[in-house]
This record gives sequence, structure tokens and C-alpha cells, in this order.
Amino acid sequence: MAKQTNFITMTLDKVDFQLQEEHTFNWLKQLGAVFCVFDQQDSGNISFGVENDGQRYFVKYAGAKPIDFTGNPKDAIERLKKAVPVYQSLEHPHLIKLLDYFSTENGYAVVFQWFEGECLHSHWSFGGVAKFTNPKSPFYRFKKLEVEKRLKALDAIFSFHTYVESQKYVAVDFYDGSILYDFKNDETKICDIDFYREAPSRNDLGEDFWGSNRSKSPEEFELGSPIDSITNVFNLGAIAFGLLGGEMDRSFSKWDANQGLYEVARRAVEEDRNNRYSTIKEFYDAWKSVLNQ
Repeated sequence: MAKQTNFITMTLDKVDFQLQEEHTFNWLKQLGAVFCVFDQQDSGNISFGVENDGQRYFVKYAGAKPIDFTGNPKDAIERLKKAVPVYQSLEHPHLIKLLDYFSTENGYAVVFQWFEGECLHSHWSFGGVAKFTNPKSPFYRFKKLEVEKRLKALDAIFSFHTYVESQKYVAVDFYDGSILYDFKNDETKICDIDFYREAPSRNDLGEDFWGSNRSKSPEEFELGSPIDSITNVFNLGAIAFGLLGGEMDRSFSKWDANQGLYEVARRAVEEDRNNRYSTIKEFYDAWKSVLNQ
């Protein structure tokens, strides 16, 4: 299918963004003034940074047709509605905070507390090689942080997902694009858990199952495979290699932490699920016991 190029440029409070077709955002005015727009997601959502009386909010909206979206806006609306109880069930200090949600004339909006973090996979600003090589890229800057700070970030990620597991949920579509890092305060938060599901679950999409190829487990490419805690152990191990090592190159020579942590991460990303840790808690406990030695 030929890619559309004649996009509509819209402006809200001096911020320009593009859509495939006109859409009304009058409802946004009641929330405040728009100071930034994220319009290059392929999920069907478009998101806004909004400020009101010195308070900032992150507003995720479905119903429009963003430029990288090839699906039906109605499906995006349904997905966003289904995400609300997920954020409610998994509320946690390391997860962005859900504040409000409502239907609009042509869509559905979810409002979160703003977090002053930068996305570690900001493909809209640093796509392709730039993510790894541009000194301004959040991922590049994160990889230059001392190991202790990166370990603290991973601890936030692991502790949140241990909680997810305890609530009988399974992470779906978790990758470095779901990680926000505040470089000023060295604080980490998880965002975009819209596809997390109640456990147990199965791969209902085959190789196009949600997620990044860089952190997906073998079962996330195979129709009908279980998507469970053992799957998530792989995802978290892959994230550890992304933030502390050579990502897809999982050799020890690319690893910035100690041998013990390498062994834990290595076991987590075993191709054969039977050789991985059986729960996120078991993985996290093994990780912490090496850290505390």
C-alpha cells in the first residue's frame, strides 16, 4: 500500500502536529494549554503535554488518525478504554499516575500526571542509528551514566514487574520505549502499559505479537504460545542487556556490570523457556542476591 504523504497540519496553542485527516480537539481546551504533541505513534494514539495553573498533564487520546497509524480509530478507542482498568489495577510508585479518563465526541482520552522524564526509545527525535550515536539522544545519554545509576533504574523496572506478577498480570509490549528517565533527579518510571493483560494469556497474533523484536521472547513470535511470567523473565533480561550490555549482542565483553549479574541476565534470556527463572520474583531475588554480595 502506498504511504500517504499529503498530511493535514494542525495547530493547538502554537504547537504544530500532523494527522492523516482533520479532527476536532475542542475538548482539550478545558484541560489547559498544549505545550507538546507526540504524533508519531503507530498505536493509533496521539498524546499531548498540557499545562494548567502550573500543573502539567500527559493526555493520551484515541479517535484521530495519526500519520503512522494504518488501523481503524474505533479499534484504537477500544484498546485505550480497555487500558484504563490495567492502570488502575497496577498503580505503583514506578508507574505513571492515571488521573482521569473520559469519552469525547469522536474519541476517548486518558489523563496522566506529567513526569519530567525522557523516553529511552524516542524514535520520533532520534530514529535509527541516531538513538545509539547522537549525544543528545536519551538512550545514548543513559548508556553513558555510571553503572550504579543504571542499576537503580533497572531496580525500578524489576520491582514494578514483580508487582505486576503479584497482581496476576502479564506484561505485553514492554520495551525501552516504555521507560522514562528523569536525568535531573535520576528517577525512572514506566509508561504505556496499555497492552498488559490478566494472566495467563496466549500469543493471539503470531509473529506480529505486540513488542519490539529487540526484547521479545521466542514465544512472542509463535501463535498460541503461552505469554506468562517466564515470558516476562525473558523481556526483563533483554532489557537488562539493552541498558547494561550490547542489547542483541549478549556477550560478556559488552556487559558493563559484574559477572554475577551477567549470569542472572543470561539465564533470563535462555531461548528454551524451561531453562529460565520460573517467575519474575525468582529472577529479581537472584539479581538482588548478587547485588548484595
